[in-house]
Amino acid sequence: MRTAVVTGASSGIGAATARRLAAEGYTVICAARRAGRIRDLAEEIGGRAVECDITREADVAALAAAVGDSLDVLVNNAGGAIGLEPVAEADLDAWSAMLHTNLLGTTRVTQALLPALVRSRGAIVFVTSTAADSGYEGGAGYCAAKAGERAVVESMRLELYDRPVRIMEICPGMVHTDEFALTRFDGDREKAEAVYRGVPEPLSADDVADAIAWMATRPAHVNVDRLTIRPRAQAAQHKVYREA
Repeated sequence: MRTAVVTGASSGIGAATARRLAAEGYTVICAARRAGRIRDLAEEIGGRAVECDITREADVAALAAAVGDSLDVLVNNAGGAIGLEPVAEADLDAWSAMLHTNLLGTTRVTQALLPALVRSRGAIVFVTSTAADSGYEGGAGYCAAKAGERAVVESMRLELYDRPVRIMEICPGMVHTDEFALTRFDGDREKAEAVYRGVPEPLSADDVADAIAWMATRPAHVNVDRLTIRPRAQAAQHKVYREA
């Protein structure tokens, strides 16, 4: 039986990835803070739900205990952005929250589950962002968090070059999910929807999940170091076609 863990599985890319991996035959452990949502998802896909805040050591230890000695795939998806203020007006508490989730929490989960992944010749897929490529106005805190996560990916790949585990990164560009922009703008739906207004066919969570599943299911000797995925309308981080 092949087993996968998806963090941040309660919505968006995480929930879509859990469904996609289940369709590929994995028993998926759905990990997230919102227990009700992941219980419903786990029941839907024949998986297991583990309530887990990745910033809490005790929660991650409980996740590792639920996984046990063997794990085939870990999808480090939990994270997110908060705010869009310039550096001069930045809310450093928000920056701290982003670093604690995207960088430190992801590293905590990876450390805890790495022995089980090595034992199974497993794969880790880090869901970073094109925000890790360079800074943009209002994005310094999120860019820093995702660039830090990328540093973990690159360092681990070098540190574990002689171990049977694949270390991979997927970098989504503009993805229209139910909650990412809404969280960023503290529930302001008008601001959240403005991010995608006029963009013909931004990526969906299913698009990204499909790519993650493809990466995870390559043969054990094939490592997809980094995959950038954008909608056709987004030629670069700063250049997006919008219909009038």
